[in-house]
Amino acid sequence: MNLDAWLRWARWLAGLLGLVAIAGGVRTLRRAQRIPFFRLRREHLLRGWRWILVGLVLQGLAWWALPRWLARADATPPAAAAATPASDAAQAPTATATPRPSPTVTPTVTNTPSETYTPTITPTPYIPEAILARFESTATPPPEARFSPITFTVGLDLETFRPLRPGQVFQNPVGHMYALYSYDGMVDGVQWTALWYRDGELVHFETRPWAGGTGGWDYTDWDPEPQEWLPGVYTVYIFVGTQLVTQGSFVVEGEPPTLTPTPSPTVAVTPTPPPPPAPTATPSLTPTPSPTRTPFTPVPTPTP
Repeated sequence: MNLDAWLRWARWLAGLLGLVAIAGGVRTLRRAQRIPFFRLRREHLLRGWRWILVGLVLQGLAWWALPRWLARADATPPAAAAATPASDAAQAPTATATPRPSPTVTPTVTNTPSETYTPTITPTPYIPEAILARFESTATPPPEARFSPITFTVGLDLETFRPLRPGQVFQNPVGHMYALYSYDGMVDGVQWTALWYRDGELVHFETRPWAGGTGGWDYTDWDPEPQEWLPGVYTVYIFVGTQLVTQGSFVVEGEPPTLTPTPSPTVAVTPTPPPPPAPTATPSLTPTPSPTRTPFTPVPTPTP
């Protein structure tokens, strides 16, 4: 079948389908009038008008667009009519083509850049040797372990693991930061490690044998002093054994609060008056000893 036949079939098919769609839409509208429920009635009304709109589009395609395409196809002469007859072509003299010299292409000068940009290779995250020395587990990490991307939040509902203030950019003072994630396919006893970096510098880490079961929610957190939340890009890496399983980054903006030294209370010293001088003891009068009396011995008188 040529293009003209296809367009005629498409025209009749579009007209037929348009009539069917319009009839179905009208039937749906009549059915909707008998439905007592408002929501169901509205859904049937919308469906009926939708079918009527589809039918009108198909009718427009059948009675306007396709006839224009048919008229254009009929007005275009076929390629065979525009061709020169074979007899005329045989009688026409054959022109001999004279080869023309090909133009000489002048080579262009390619500017060589004075500086070559070399992309910086981002190193693969790894666990430092000092933290590897703290490993306690010798269990093999399961290859089927899966971890979700990290959600950063200031505050966490520990009963439902619902983040309270999630985000990617945080303003100082930050406070207690949580890195929340879900996991599946884990095995108790394997070594789990979390590394916190600020602009490529390790600022905090956790490592311990896993005891969270096969699947669920978990987090790593950091609650430093307020003056330690310096502005920059923070990145958290989660390892199972020595294999990186998930990572995420957040930004801290603004200067951290500085601690104002509290002056120690000055104790006012009240001068203590000197003790009064001790009273000088008045010398007591020493009684003068009375003269010792010599006993008088009478001289015996001579006897006449």
